[in-house]
Amino acid sequence: MKTIGIRREDKHEWERRVPLTPDAVAQLVKQGMKVVVQPSPIRVFDDATYTKAGAAVSEDLSACDVVFAVKEVPAALVREGGTYVFFSHTIKGQSYNMPLLRRMLDLGCTLVDYERIVDEAGRRLVFFGVHAGLAGMIDTLHVAGRRLAALGYPNPLSSIRLAREYTDLEAAKAAVAEAGQRLRSQPLPEAFRPFIVGFTGYGNVSRGAQEIFDLLPHDTTTPEELPSLGQSQGAAGDRLYKVVFEERHLAERRDGSPFDKQDYFDHPEHYRGLFPRHAAHLAVVVNCIYWTEAYPRLLDRSTLKAMFGGPERPRLMAIGDISCDIGGAIESTVKATTPGEPVYVYDTQTGQIRDGVEGDKRMGLAMMTTDCLPCELPREASSSFTEALLPYVPELVAADLSGDFASAALPAPIRRATIAWRGELTGDYRYLGEHLDG
Repeated sequence: MKTIGIRREDKHEWERRVPLTPDAVAQLVKQGMKVVVQPSPIRVFDDATYTKAGAAVSEDLSACDVVFAVKEVPAALVREGGTYVFFSHTIKGQSYNMPLLRRMLDLGCTLVDYERIVDEAGRRLVFFGVHAGLAGMIDTLHVAGRRLAALGYPNPLSSIRLAREYTDLEAAKAAVAEAGQRLRSQPLPEAFRPFIVGFTGYGNVSRGAQEIFDLLPHDTTTPEELPSLGQSQGAAGDRLYKVVFEERHLAERRDGSPFDKQDYFDHPEHYRGLFPRHAAHLAVVVNCIYWTEAYPRLLDRSTLKAMFGGPERPRLMAIGDISCDIGGAIESTVKATTPGEPVYVYDTQTGQIRDGVEGDKRMGLAMMTTDCLPCELPREASSSFTEALLPYVPELVAADLSGDFASAALPAPIRRATIAWRGELTGDYRYLGEHLDG
């Protein structure tokens, strides 16, 4: 009988998600598998619920053939020859997790990363992205409302709480919709009208964020229409405006030739950023794109300094950086915040930050940069994640994990996601050796 382990999440106090829910465990037990779950005082599904589903609750996972977790397993807890499935945060060569990867290789471990469970076109199949977008938009609206109030503008958005403060997603949605209704009697401040919210990207994260935004009264516009809309006089204060940016809106070829999306992906060095010209018209930016250093930034520090250094304060007052790449696409993302303290104000002239929303009123920009947003919707996020992961679990567990990688009977998406096999980097991930050596 094969044994599955589910590790207790302990990276921080907010991590209450699970990779496999009790309902999924009950299905696996019926299929003849044994499941061992480490006890946890904070997990969204308690120990008793897992016991009822047929799992054993124990600290000891040493007998498990495969151990599932959400976040990284601490290097000190990795056991020799173990097989682990979790978000490893190593595929970009992240320096902070190279010691973990090195230890796993030294101990002959196998590592499967959820982030790389993709189809033939490279689309992710197992993800929390939608729920990052859902929670991220709720928190961004919360931050925008509080920042407006701190600037001296009472507004209905300030009644929206953080996602973690609601009993569930439906309660949060109801609160957002209610705030939208109150715009009729308490319109948004004239200084920020038209109140345009820009979404970068159109993938899972953006879809989740837009699902929340769409609960508010709004009109939709396009990047091409922004200049005329942004300069319009007397815009209504009882509604917001939504604009979504695709790759072609974010960059242009340096040589002036037409934009080509595939060429942009293949040769980003041929392109320069376009986003600053759009940002001048926005009140809020919601960043939902995947970014690496090869691509142009959306907003760098010098651009923000120039935007806010003019004679009039720009309309831009808050950024929800759901992607949260430190110093990345949004260079004012200088740290990751937590669900407990989700916002700081970035001084665009000095680069200094102040936690909360009370920073400099003229030069400050409110930043929501929480990097564990799905934690705020743990039940819904875990259920959705499990639904996507569960079909791959039986074949993964049944595979001969002691044999050769080339002959292992793994589902194709799991094979693509296998970073290390019995202590060796697999073909697609051998490039990580350079980062390990560094």
